[in-house]
Amino acid sequence: MSLSLLEQLIESLRVLPGVGQKSAQRMAYHLLEREREGGQRLADVLAEAMQRIGHCSLCRDFSEQSLCAICASASRDRQQLCVVESPADRLAIEHATGYRGLYYVLQGRLSPLDGIGPRELGLDRLAERLSQGEVEELIIATNATVEGEATAHYLGQLARQHRVRPSRLTQGMPLGGELEYVDRGTLSYAFGSRSEMPE
Repeated sequence: MSLSLLEQLIESLRVLPGVGQKSAQRMAYHLLEREREGGQRLADVLAEAMQRIGHCSLCRDFSEQSLCAICASASRDRQQLCVVESPADRLAIEHATGYRGLYYVLQGRLSPLDGIGPRELGLDRLAERLSQGEVEELIIATNATVEGEATAHYLGQLARQHRVRPSRLTQGMPLGGELEYVDRGTLSYAFGSRSEMPE
């Protein structure tokens, strides 16, 4: 038996992180009871975003163009490259620090159990970028989780292979914490006091 339109709406809302059956049901009822105009706007923007937003060809961040605004900017320092796990982490660093270099967005972290290896994170493209000689410092800003630390170790080795100095965010970052949830002051301090990674 096929699902009714209302059931399909509820199931579709469950794809969002942290949204279970009850939350999806409340959202669906709210949209239908009180916010039909907003729901239609959401549907239109969501459909357009799913079609038009892709990835920057240089840093892998979300972008409507082949190059995102940061990579296209002539005012950014091309000798510094900050590697983050997600676009949310990039945004957190951009808002909390005075960093003026470029980024590389992994769109994940190494997790062999989940089938996520170097290829899925685009590390071949990162290695190619490092081999061009423009980047002098690779700032590794992965999360302080087990997978994030393993990813950081791999990135440090990759940087050294290409004679690039790897550095890592240090003080103030809680073990097991994720960048997008760290307060701006702590993140700014950790970014400013980053240290070179040991071999």
